[in-house]
Amino acid sequence: MDPASLQGRVEMKAVRCHELGPASNLKVEEIEDPKVMPGHVLIDVKAGGLNFPDVLMVAGKYQVQPDLPFTPGGEGAGIVAELGEGVTNVKVGDRVIFFNQAGAFAEKAVAPAAPLVPMPDSMPFEVAAGFTITYATSYHALKQRANIQPGESILVLGAAGGVGLATVELAKAMGAVVIAAASTDEKLEFCKNAGADHLINYSTEDLKERVKVITGGKGVDVIYDPVGGDYTETALRTMAPGGRHLVIGFAAGDIPRPPLNLCLLKQCSIVGVFWGNWARANPKLQIQNMMEMFAMYEKGTIDPLVNDVFSLDDVVEAFACLSERRAKGKVILKP
Repeated sequence: MDPASLQGRVEMKAVRCHELGPASNLKVEEIEDPKVMPGHVLIDVKAGGLNFPDVLMVAGKYQVQPDLPFTPGGEGAGIVAELGEGVTNVKVGDRVIFFNQAGAFAEKAVAPAAPLVPMPDSMPFEVAAGFTITYATSYHALKQRANIQPGESILVLGAAGGVGLATVELAKAMGAVVIAAASTDEKLEFCKNAGADHLINYSTEDLKERVKVITGGKGVDVIYDPVGGDYTETALRTMAPGGRHLVIGFAAGDIPRPPLNLCLLKQCSIVGVFWGNWARANPKLQIQNMMEMFAMYEKGTIDPLVNDVFSLDDVVEAFACLSERRAKGKVILKP
C-alpha cells in the first residue's frame, strides 16, 4: 500500500473470531482502529506470539472468554503509537512487549501501560513477540514455583515446543541437569541444540526406564509438564523424593487424573503454574524476571528459536502448526 494512502486511515487488518470452535472459523477483516483508554497505550503491532491459550480461547475452552466477536492473540511486540490519559512509564516511539488476554493478532492493539516491558535494542520483534508467555511462564515456574537449584535434574515434556525449548534453555542457564523428552528424533535435535544434557524419544523409548538410567535410580527433582494426557502419570512415577511436578498445560488434550498415592509414596508435590494471573498480581516481580532473562539474552545464554512465522492471512495454518504439535520453537504471526 502506498504510504500516502495511509493518511487518515481509520481501519486496520485483524484476525476475528465470530464463532467459537475450530481455528478454521477465523477470518481476517478490516475493522475500526481500537480506541485508547486511560492507563493504556495504542501499539503498532510488529509481531504477535501464538500460544495454546489462544487455541483454547478460539475453541471456547479457556477459563477466560472474551465477548464475541474478538481478536485473538495474548502477546505481541511493537511500537507505542499513542498514549492514554495518565500514562507516564512509556513514550510514543518506544519498542515494547505487551501481553493481553486477546487483541495481538492485528495491525494495532490497545494494551495496559503498567505491564509493558521495554525491548532490548538487540532483540528482533519476532523474538520479542514470543518471549513473554513462553519464557516468562517457564522462568516463573522454575524460579518462583519450583525453586530449582544448581545441580538438580529436570525432565521437560514436550521439550521441542515453545515453552519446552524455553525451559530447556532457562533450566540449563540456572545450572540444572536437563532431560528433554519429545516425540521425534528431529524435535530432540532442537532440544540438544538448546542445551539439553539428555534426550528421550517417548514414542520409541520407555520414559520411566530411561529416566531411571539417566538419574542412576534416584529419579528427577523437577518435572515440567505442558503436555498432560497419559504422559503425566508416567512422568510422575519418575519423581525423586521431594520432587516438584509443575503443571503447565494440557497440549495432549486430556486433563490427567494421576493417583495421588504417588505423591504420598514419593513425598513429592504437584505444583500449579498460572503465570498470567501471577504476573498481573505481581507486576514488579514480573518485570524483574523479564530483566533477568533479558540479561541472559544479551549474554547469549538463551537464544529463543523462532522457526514458524506466518502472515495474518495465514492464521488458520499458524493455528494448525501449533495445535497439531508441528511447531519447533515459537509460532509467530506478523501483520
